[in-house]
Amino acid sequence: MRYLLHPTMICLLLILAQTGLAQPQLNVLAWEGYAEADLVREFEQQTGSNVAVTLVHSDDELWNRVNKDGHENYDLIAVNTAELQRYLKKGYLRAINTAEIPNIQYQDERFQDTTKIPGLTAQGQTFAIPYTYSEMGLIYNRKLVHQPPESITILWDKKYAGKILAFNTSNHNFTLAGISLGLPHPFQQTPEELNRSARHLVELRRNLLTFYSSPQEAVKLFKTQEIALIYANYGSQQLKALADVGADVGYTLPKDGTLAWLDCWAISRTAGPLAEQWIDFMLDEKASQRLSHNQGLASTRHSSTIHHNNQLIWLEPIEDAEARNQLWDQIISGDVMERFAP
Repeated sequence: MRYLLHPTMICLLLILAQTGLAQPQLNVLAWEGYAEADLVREFEQQTGSNVAVTLVHSDDELWNRVNKDGHENYDLIAVNTAELQRYLKKGYLRAINTAEIPNIQYQDERFQDTTKIPGLTAQGQTFAIPYTYSEMGLIYNRKLVHQPPESITILWDKKYAGKILAFNTSNHNFTLAGISLGLPHPFQQTPEELNRSARHLVELRRNLLTFYSSPQEAVKLFKTQEIALIYANYGSQQLKALADVGADVGYTLPKDGTLAWLDCWAISRTAGPLAEQWIDFMLDEKASQRLSHNQGLASTRHSSTIHHNNQLIWLEPIEDAEARNQLWDQIISGDVMERFAP
């Protein structure tokens, strides 16, 4: 006996079949080198998933993407501890199920207890897992700068006018200017201090060759231009990238203070359990070694001396990210110092 299926039933069966065959999707928003292609493929094979990685090159870009595209379009973001607070306040993130991330137990002890790292927990829940960290020192061309610079103020030295690269970002540059000016609270500046820092950054802009947006761009400029100094937003990652192309450079941490960042994995409010699997995979020994060997970045799985350096100033939340961003847009568009009234 032959049975005929109703067309509606056929459509339903097709939908169910397609649903069963569909691979789970994971959308990752991260920095250069945090998710190398072969590691992504290995994760996809292990989990039967499809991973889409979107790269960003500044904290401003990271924030703008999440706001513009919608936080629900990204399952994971790689964000530093200071910037993390913006995402938490907006309600973009969910608590992380640390029980599903067994590789946490193999991290260096100082990173295992997230309650001891300011900003990672709220109401007894963990919202970010430490991944990598670096200081933001000064890279100098040994052929043009014969002694390691001792102060961040060298970026304003007219002796090197047109031979300096700085990073294109609003948040860190105002903090950097505040440190250079000796402000008591560079992360929490008053409106008057922000304007003072803005005038100082106009001076910096005039002393630069240009602002760069990625380690690769800085390497390209170093190879094609006469560069004396680079403010290394990516720290040791940039130093390795330059060393890999044979650049004769040195690296120093200014005595008047060196900013440092700790990047973490955070999970979007709408993400599923595959996000925890990603974090666990990226904390595995293989991925951790790759981060150090290929990118020159410190892994939270292995001990490092970076925390023992008294010159480091760990990033803190800033007073008004939007105000800094608006002032920064004016600075890089060419506004003069007089526009930023005392």
